Amino acid sequence: MSYPNTQLFIDGQWQDAADGRSLAVFNPSTGQEIGRVAHAGIADLDRALAAAQNGFETWRAMPAFERSKIMRRAAALMRERAADIAVLLTQEQGKPLAEAKAETLSAGDIIEWFAEEAFRVYGRLVPPRNLAVTQMVRKDPVGPVAAFTPWNFPINQAVRKISAALATGCSIIVKAPEETPAGPAALVQAFVDAGVPPGVVGLVYGNPAEISGYLIPHPIIRKITFTGSTPVGKQLAALAGQHMKRVTMELGGHAPVIVAEDADIALAVKSAGGAKFRNAGQVCISPTRFLVHESIRSDFVAALVKYAQGVKVGDGRVAGTQMGPLANPRRITAMAEITQDALKHGATVATGGARIGDVGNYWAPTILTDVPVGARVFNDEPFGPVAAVQGFQRLEDAIAEANRLPYGLAGYAFTSSLKNAHLLTSGVEVGMLWINQPAAPWPEMPFGGIKDSGYGSEGGPEALEAYLNTRAVSIMNV
Repeated sequence: MSYPNTQLFIDGQWQDAADGRSLAVFNPSTGQEIGRVAHAGIADLDRALAAAQNGFETWRAMPAFERSKIMRRAAALMRERAADIAVLLTQEQGKPLAEAKAETLSAGDIIEWFAEEAFRVYGRLVPPRNLAVTQMVRKDPVGPVAAFTPWNFPINQAVRKISAALATGCSIIVKAPEETPAGPAALVQAFVDAGVPPGVVGLVYGNPAEISGYLIPHPIIRKITFTGSTPVGKQLAALAGQHMKRVTMELGGHAPVIVAEDADIALAVKSAGGAKFRNAGQVCISPTRFLVHESIRSDFVAALVKYAQGVKVGDGRVAGTQMGPLANPRRITAMAEITQDALKHGATVATGGARIGDVGNYWAPTILTDVPVGARVFNDEPFGPVAAVQGFQRLEDAIAEANRLPYGLAGYAFTSSLKNAHLLTSGVEVGMLWINQPAAPWPEMPFGGIKDSGYGSEGGPEALEAYLNTRAVSIMNV
């Protein structure tokens, strides 16, 4: 399937930027340009904003039943088109076709779940102190939303934001990633083909700082949702705060993996290893800091090394590929710097630790052992296929190390003890904790972090609250 050039989507129409600008899109497997994406300017943003305001007035007036039907059609279309969309996603992002197809199919599940939640945006009646009064609490859509989404999951991150907005009656403008534009465009096309009215969903690309700096303060925009790094998230949250805009922030993580003395080593390696090398480790909830009880550390490391060495790395379009390239050359540089820093601090490379070949952005699945706390890999999110292992003697010490950093997005733990599970549940400071299993970010569960990993949720009923205004109304019957 040939890779398309990607346009902006404004007011129900695909269109080039008003000034004709575009940016190159590269295949990370080859480093070759495969297409172009339109680069929005201020004139394009003004049109998108006007359309979003009109779309909001149309969409909010539509019954939840009708909105839900349209969303369910979009979910069905994503499933029908999953194979074709996956090819585009793999070409632009690099992940294996199986992962790309899973991401596309998952989008259908997310849309469908939020479509059903459209029926459950409940207010409530409150017993009055005067029986001649009717007291109610209303939940109304907050208004047009500006969403900013990353390149690591181009469809998954956009679909959560679009679905929550549409379920609550909001319109949305998505600033999608320039590196991976075709996946989000295919997602938007599914909503369009399902019958979403013009202006309800907009899609723009361009200069991230210029677009965020223009959309966030604009009076039409009433809600901001961002997925990305903690430093950028803090800047956008500060800008939103200056203009009293509602914000959801899903920011960086540095997920600890605590492997207790009584853990099932095979289960821990299979679960955490699969999660570690998924999408080449470019996952905000990827396991990164492996804290393993000293009594089983050597056995665990040996098993994890064997797992890493068995991962088939290559072009995501080739059958059997389990890990594709990193998304861009910057990630290769980052992996090299993180690995060298660990070695300087006394760590050992158990496997990997180097680039693969000189074409494409390939980095070998890497296991670092005996990693001291001072190494960068134990302090800065690696965002790549690098796992760092450190031993511990007491579970309380592992929990303290897990909580040492300001990050609090996701965590993993493995134990066969209910007592340990209770200690981990109450002690590990993360927004999402998975015990004895890989990550399971189902749409019906909250998805978000605490501490410097952000606030708000992009899953579960909790995700809808940030898109709603809560209003008290009291009527005297006369």
